[in-house]
Amino acid sequence: MLRLKNISKDYKVADTKVLALKSINLSFRKNEFVSVLGPSGCGKTTMLNIIGGLDKYTSGDLFINGKSTKEFKDKDWDNYRNHRIGFIFQSYNLIPHQTILGNVELALSIAGLSKTERVEKAKKALDRVGLKGQYNKKPNQLSGGQCQRVAVARALVNDPDILLADEPTGALDTVTSVQIMDLIKEIANEKLVIMVTHNPELADKYSTRIIKLLDGQVVSDTNPLEEDDEIKECSNNLQPKKKEKAKMSFFTSFKLSLKNLFSKKVRTVLTSIAGAIGIIGVSVVLSISYGVQTYIKNMQDDMLSGNPITISQTAMDISTMMQSTSMGDKIDAVKEAGFVNVDELMAFLAERAGNGSIMLNNTITKEYIDYVLSIPKEHLAATFLDYGIDITNNIYTEFKEKEADSPSNISLSAIKTLYTSILKKTDFKSYSSLIATLGDIFMQAPTDENYILSQYNKTYGEVAKNKNEIMIVLDKDSELTDLLLAQLGYYTQDEFLNMIYKTTDDPLYDSSLDKTRFSYEELIGKKFTWYPNNTVFSKNNNPVTSYYQPFYYNASSDNFEGGIELTITGILEPKETISYGCLTSGFYYTEALTKEIIKTNIESEIVKYLNEQIEDEKGDSFTSMNLNGVDMGITYQFSFNYLDATYTETGFVGSSSMLSAFMGMMGGEAQEYYTLSLQQLGGNDLASKISIYPVDFEQKDYVLQYLDKWNSDEDVIVNGITIPANERDKITYMDNLSIVIAMINSMIDIITYALIGFTGLSLVVSCVMIGIITHVSVVDRTKEIGVIRSLGGRKTDVSNLFNAETFIIGLCSGLIGIAVTYLISLLANIVVNALTGIAVIAIFPWHYALIMVAVSVLLTLISGFIPARSAAKKDPVNALRSE
Repeated sequence: MLRLKNISKDYKVADTKVLALKSINLSFRKNEFVSVLGPSGCGKTTMLNIIGGLDKYTSGDLFINGKSTKEFKDKDWDNYRNHRIGFIFQSYNLIPHQTILGNVELALSIAGLSKTERVEKAKKALDRVGLKGQYNKKPNQLSGGQCQRVAVARALVNDPDILLADEPTGALDTVTSVQIMDLIKEIANEKLVIMVTHNPELADKYSTRIIKLLDGQVVSDTNPLEEDDEIKECSNNLQPKKKEKAKMSFFTSFKLSLKNLFSKKVRTVLTSIAGAIGIIGVSVVLSISYGVQTYIKNMQDDMLSGNPITISQTAMDISTMMQSTSMGDKIDAVKEAGFVNVDELMAFLAERAGNGSIMLNNTITKEYIDYVLSIPKEHLAATFLDYGIDITNNIYTEFKEKEADSPSNISLSAIKTLYTSILKKTDFKSYSSLIATLGDIFMQAPTDENYILSQYNKTYGEVAKNKNEIMIVLDKDSELTDLLLAQLGYYTQDEFLNMIYKTTDDPLYDSSLDKTRFSYEELIGKKFTWYPNNTVFSKNNNPVTSYYQPFYYNASSDNFEGGIELTITGILEPKETISYGCLTSGFYYTEALTKEIIKTNIESEIVKYLNEQIEDEKGDSFTSMNLNGVDMGITYQFSFNYLDATYTETGFVGSSSMLSAFMGMMGGEAQEYYTLSLQQLGGNDLASKISIYPVDFEQKDYVLQYLDKWNSDEDVIVNGITIPANERDKITYMDNLSIVIAMINSMIDIITYALIGFTGLSLVVSCVMIGIITHVSVVDRTKEIGVIRSLGGRKTDVSNLFNAETFIIGLCSGLIGIAVTYLISLLANIVVNALTGIAVIAIFPWHYALIMVAVSVLLTLISGFIPARSAAKKDPVNALRSE
């Protein structure tokens, strides 16, 4: 069944060749006890390793069951060792971190047996060698004789055809040696046993055949297999075992490595912690980045109500402005001594002109408004149409110079002009124009009550709904500004002046005039009345002055009739969860009043006048100013007292220019002028501005796609009518919030990438360290490598053994890193919340955690790849000899 034909083996040692075996010719019977004797270095162990498939012969041939092994591949040798060979080593070669049951099971695991089968057969093998009931002991808990019994059980457990014993009693005392030899002799009755020994007495006592070697050659054989017997032996050869395979599962590798790591707990923990440092660094950066982006996203959804998508007739296009080429990067000039480069300003200006103006002009038509109003409701929280009406020219309220005076009814725009004139005579002169730039003091509210109440609480009364109802909106601190209340007539002129005195530490300050709070009753009790254009604007019929003063403004309403008295029905306050609501603090009227204003004023004399001017191409607005001492435009006269002096001045109706306000704040002077447009007068029933409030940022994308379709080449359908692309003017909407948020997110991404790159260096260091640790583990487990190979384990199995180890370390490192990251994130959130009030600034989502654990495992596998491959390539013979 086993035949060595002209087997030779040589080794290269430096530049010389050492002949270990020289043309060995031997044949063995199916059942016999063969002892191989000879001095050290004669080739006994080399021959045994060649028979066992651990070593390869240089020349000749080894026949197994009559089959040549010259064409054997690694897989064939692995199957041969696992199923045909059982090794008993002098030094036992047990795996120290495995129980004796686990050591014996290993050969069966490689053979692919199930767990139940493995345990049953391993226990039977241990019982046979006299170790019943000691299955869970470790090798270091056994005597030398017991360890050798375990080695015998391991060699027998897979029912091999051949048992190879290399000095099996060399490390045992006499009594134990006899016990082991008796056991081996018993085995020889059913198997071929080939034993290498230095002890001729043991060989004579137990062997049925003794082969002596000297200098790599057979010098004697006491019972050689004759040719006839060999032919007969070959005819009785065992048939190959069915379904033979030798493959150690990754799960087995995993268990072996796990037990090895547990046996070195301190080193394993320290290695895992060291490997986790890089994971912690990257994970913390990702946690903070994700937390900040989540905070921004939540803030975005909150800010949507305060920063809707807007479509205006005229507005500044921030996106175009940001995309415009700066003068600093328009050319790439090369400096050269003795020459002056030409700055190509003309080309730059042409490029800017080609990119478009930063001011956009949209032609908003009824069809476009209907198109916008047809946006699917599931995408929208609200839609708001702004008609650009300046209602302050038409709203009148009671105003007093002193508390004891009788009130006079004057318009809100007149109060604003009055206080602007007073400020010009105080130390606040440079801020006098600021009042005109603070925004509207009376604004139209969105029509959707549910949308308003989703962001605001009713602290008093109800939401305004009808045309004669208005409501007050407070800020988060339940405040309204003193300047707003002053312009609405809640302060007397003296109280307003007293606020200025207090601010400038003027000796005229009187603390008794301080008014730092108002009750709801005081706010609600104030009366406001709206009057139509034909009441507040009187036509100038003087043919001499009507050219430059076509209408007069009636700032006082003592004799007015037919107005709409506005009642304050409620007071709203932002909910605690809302930071950016759809309403700023101030006074709000309803869409119903807007419709009434347009219905009434569109037929007014002043509106008709402007429409005639438009037809004559003379403009759609009035411009009011004092030009060379002549008052032009829409004017009125008003008087006020200040520091015991009476002043009479001219008031101009309309919106003040931003340039005048800016120059005033800078301490300079500019020509003041005011414009009053057809839109402000309520003379246009088409909205001049559309505000769209998406439900959230996800729905916002659908809204933008819907708006973009208007500018596409596709046909659109409005009210059942198809409008082709060539009949539609391009409409540019403004989504400034997205631009700002995109910039912020880009900055966060850049910072995140930079920090990840920096912290990623620790990952590189960790990888190098894990590679070194894996190499150390390979050195520590070299003998284990030899044992696994001797049991039929493949090179891949050895590689998997260390891949499993690095996998476990990577997994532990990843889990430690994630745990520490969550702890750091928790502490960061506590600290940031205490310092800023922001509840969460560091968030590490579960999918990030999984990714980082995967990264940790992947990096450790990569780091351990080279050591694992080197372990797989180790010579099993040399591995078994290592200490």
